[in-house]
Amino acid sequence: MPDASPAPTQPTAIGAVRTLTLTRPLHWLVLGLRDMRRCGWVSVAHGLALALFGAALLAVAHNRFWLLAGAFSGFLLMAPVLATSLYALSRALALGEPANAHVVMQTWLAWQREHGSKWGNDYWCMIQFGALLALAGTGWVITSAALITLLAPVPITTPLDFARHVVLAKQGYLFELWLALGGVLAAPMFASSAVTMPLLLDRRITLLQAVLTSWRVVLANPLPMALWATLIMVLTTIGLLSGMLGLIVVMPVLGHASWHAYCDLVDRDSLAQRDGASAPPTQPDRS
Repeated sequence: MPDASPAPTQPTAIGAVRTLTLTRPLHWLVLGLRDMRRCGWVSVAHGLALALFGAALLAVAHNRFWLLAGAFSGFLLMAPVLATSLYALSRALALGEPANAHVVMQTWLAWQREHGSKWGNDYWCMIQFGALLALAGTGWVITSAALITLLAPVPITTPLDFARHVVLAKQGYLFELWLALGGVLAAPMFASSAVTMPLLLDRRITLLQAVLTSWRVVLANPLPMALWATLIMVLTTIGLLSGMLGLIVVMPVLGHASWHAYCDLVDRDSLAQRDGASAPPTQPDRS
């Protein structure tokens, strides 16, 4: 028989946001490291999986640096989606619930249980957002590859070629153009995804409302969020330059820290909880 239960209540407004101090992102990193330690191997396994994925990219495109640069940039765009189960683990810890492999499985399979509206506020909105980020990442890979291939004075096949003929080139502005195009894409994508995925995971809210909340977060906290974006870039770069080994720790820490960033930045009191979830603390996390 069809389910006669009433439709979920639609949220009436986008989330209210808080204004934080400049150095608050450093505290998120501390909390992220704490969560990774508390989750143990379940958290580290995420970092290992992402490190192996990065190594696979390097193996495939090691002699095609124009493709490698775009692929890793696209990988960064997809990071908020890939870290979804890390947010769920941190939420479980906040609720005093077991943060284990079962939480990870339930998170990634939850969308299969909700088929009420593919365009409403159920778990499908996370699938939609992931698809949008994947599309943006693919667009950047193609754009980056085309730009370096067409405008570089010589074929760029290795990182040394990129440094010598693009970054340190005495003529032309290819590197500046490459950075500018990357910034044009990265800035709005960061603003759109800063808290979107943990918000979609935690609260019953539509994709548009979550993205608008994320933009409000960035606009209300330009300096802290700029520092947060810089920390993400620097730590990820260190992870990449360590032969991907650093990603085993960096990615879980950033994923867990992003959950605490969301808890600090968004006032969730006016937003409906997701079905089956206990109420996480709605006050800023000052632990």
